[in-house]
This record gives sequence, C-alpha cells and structure tokens, in this order.
Amino acid sequence: MMGLGVFDFLEVISAFIVLFAVIDIIGSIPIIIDLRDKGKTVNAFKAASLSFVLMVAFFYGGEMILKLFNVDIGSFAIAGAIILFFVALEMILDVEIFRNQGPIKEATLVPLVFPLLAGPASFTTLLSLHAEYSGINILLAVLLNMIWVYFVVKSTKKIERFLGKSGIYIMRKSFGIILLAIAVKLFATNIANLG
Repeated sequence: MMGLGVFDFLEVISAFIVLFAVIDIIGSIPIIIDLRDKGKTVNAFKAASLSFVLMVAFFYGGEMILKLFNVDIGSFAIAGAIILFFVALEMILDVEIFRNQGPIKEATLVPLVFPLLAGPASFTTLLSLHAEYSGINILLAVLLNMIWVYFVVKSTKKIERFLGKSGIYIMRKSFGIILLAIAVKLFATNIANLG
C-alpha cells in the first residue's frame, strides 16, 4: 500500500487545481439539469461521496485491479472516452442515447459519478499526480474537490434560475462541444500509446 507521505499545503493547492480542471463540475451542470428534467434523481451527497470513494479506491488499487483483468490504463481511458463521447453527443444533438431502463430512476452513479466525476480522466490524473506529490496531499485535494462538487450539485436549481432556460441551453451546447473535445483528446492520446 502507498504511504501517505508528508503534508504540504502548496502540494494540496496544486493537486486541487489540477483535479478541479479535470473534474469540471461546472461543465456538468447542464447534464445534471437535463437528467433532472428527464425525471431522474441526482443525489448531491451520494454523488460526492461515491466519487470520493471511487477515486481513493482507484488511487490505491487502480493499477492492480486493471492488471488483474489484464487491462492497461490506456485501454481504460479509451473506454471512458467513448462514454464521454456519447454523453457529449446527447448534449449537442438533443438526443437520448443513454437510457436508464432499470427499476431505479436515478442517474447519480451513471453518468454523473462515472464517467463525468470519477472517470478515466480523473483516474489517470490521480496516477500521474502520485509521481509528483505525497499521498496525503492528493487525498486532501480530492476531498476538497468533492466538497465543491457537493455544493454545486446541491445548487443546480438556483444556478438554473440565475442563468434562465436560454442561458442553460447555450451552456449545454458549449459544454457539450468541450466535453466532446475532451473525449476526442482522451481517445487520441491513449490510442496513440496503445500497441
């Protein structure tokens, strides 16, 4: 098991900023609003806590779990990029690709927790951060990001009222294109490294 290392405030801030950019909960606001409009439940506390647990679990056991299934990080990132690609298409084209046909009409786990919050992008970022920073500083950065995620998901209705329907529509299309670009970049970077 990886050691926690030494606490360093600057490392916490640096790791927080990197993860903040990758997780991009602000960019997920149109997706959360859209899921709620479709009658699906999005639980703020569950989204933040599940994401935290998944990220910590992957931080400590991700490489080992993937090796167990003979899957490398690149292949895992490509799989997540494909899911992000379809979520982006839903946002841009106003179509429903992902259908929650199970008995539970909840969308907290998929697609919000995985792949948007705790997905290939954040998992691979965690592994790269560990090469530079102490474990304790990365874990604190993850915790701070999840507190931010909780407040943003909890406040989506207030944000929607502030921006209005047209503001949300423009935001949805814009972030759909950004998400599509992230998916393509994640796919291209990792497909180039396969072989």
